[in-house]
Amino acid sequence: MLDERKLAVLRAIVQDYVGTEEPVGSKALVERHNLGVSPATVRNDMATLEEDGYIHQPHTSAGRVPTDKGYRLFVDRLAEVKPLSSPERRAIRHFLDSAVDLDDVVTRTVRLLAQLTRQVAVVQYPSLSRSTVRHVELLALAPTKIMLVLITNTGRVEQRIVDAPAPVGETVLADLRARLNAQAGGVRFPDVPALLQDLPEGFEPDDRPVVAAVLSTLFETLVERTEERIMLGGTANLTRFGHDFPLTIRPVLEALEEQVVLLRLLGETADAGMTVRIGHENDYEGLNSTSVVSVGYGSGDESVAKLGVIGPTRMDYPGTMGAVRAVARYVGQILAES
Repeated sequence: MLDERKLAVLRAIVQDYVGTEEPVGSKALVERHNLGVSPATVRNDMATLEEDGYIHQPHTSAGRVPTDKGYRLFVDRLAEVKPLSSPERRAIRHFLDSAVDLDDVVTRTVRLLAQLTRQVAVVQYPSLSRSTVRHVELLALAPTKIMLVLITNTGRVEQRIVDAPAPVGETVLADLRARLNAQAGGVRFPDVPALLQDLPEGFEPDDRPVVAAVLSTLFETLVERTEERIMLGGTANLTRFGHDFPLTIRPVLEALEEQVVLLRLLGETADAGMTVRIGHENDYEGLNSTSVVSVGYGSGDESVAKLGVIGPTRMDYPGTMGAVRAVARYVGQILAES
């Protein structure tokens, strides 16, 4: 284990390298940081850090840069999440509050994250499997055609057409609508079918086929494994970091085009906490020169999706983590209020 003095030296190296983009030497560390020790001691500490794999010498210069292992220790032990200023928080709230629907919330969140962090922003749409029913609407389009509209607690809207086996009257439709909302409102999608399976028995025999047809379509919607959607923004920000990628930026751009890769990067929705994956901790080889900071968001205490940013390993981790966490909190509040 490293002692506090060597940890302080590592923290200083990470901070300087992120800020200056230049390998850091012992002389610069002594001049810029109040480490309270001599240059010789700092050189010895740097030698130990290099031997232990926390820093390395990129070329023949005297300076050192952090390794993935060094960044990991920095994030785990040394980094304090940087809170946003009051003006930043107000600007976030104002920008997101202007959203008109879920698509607009996601679009604005991507733009906001990319601008705040100057990295690539990734936002996952709320997962249907983790959503609850907010409202079910039934609209008569024709005597035997009904539009079923399912609205989730996150503002997601699913529409389906039901072909009824017989003409349906408005009275039956209104009754069915009221019973569906009374029994399914606020219930998680996977739990709804068991609650409603006996619903047709409460209607007149002539109306039961229509009720059964509506329920069949509703249940199909609830269990449908619709493709998870992801929105990406700020890819052009990567061009500012060309020298941070060993050979070329192309593998990173190719990886960002793959939805499956992005979903895997964000991780399981159930894990709502802050996750930071650095360099080779990313399974996808094309992203071994990047770091991913992600966190869950949702209405209430439960995470329904994740958002995050992707950038080079030479990242302002405290600032990025603070921005990602703050934006996730505001998006969750907006979903809860919508």
